[in-house]
Amino acid sequence: MNPDEPVDLGILLALAYQEFVRALRADMAHEGFDDLGRSDGFVFRMLARGPLTVSELAARLDISQQGAGQIVEDMTRRGYLQRRPDPTDARARLVELAPRGLAALDTAHRFHQRYERQLVRGHGKNGLANLRAILTAMAGVTPATLDPQLRALYL
Repeated sequence: MNPDEPVDLGILLALAYQEFVRALRADMAHEGFDDLGRSDGFVFRMLARGPLTVSELAARLDISQQGAGQIVEDMTRRGYLQRRPDPTDARARLVELAPRGLAALDTAHRFHQRYERQLVRGHGKNGLANLRAILTAMAGVTPATLDPQLRALYL
């Protein structure tokens, strides 16, 4: 590779994402959430709007019910989730965020806000708006085109 050539855009996107995740994980660990798994953030977002059954969670994550059950069991063991009977169906149990899960989600939201403020300080409001517009265009993000797995994060 010629040292004068710019780094491939795909590599830059991957590196930027890796750095974002590294900073998020470091911040979460500093705040006492050093035991988070790779999929925990997705589960937090899915349950942020209210409890779901394991089947509903599996469908939103687009994984098997068995896989969702294993994730729920693990996150429950670590204190992030809790289960309770479904008041509308005596056979079903609902999964919801436990107080520790709510605290982790709140901590992650605060990190996201600080990260964006840091980008504004370094690149200005217009710089962040341009970055957001470029990423949105690259991702082809509209409510109709958003991948179902990602769309579920915003429902």
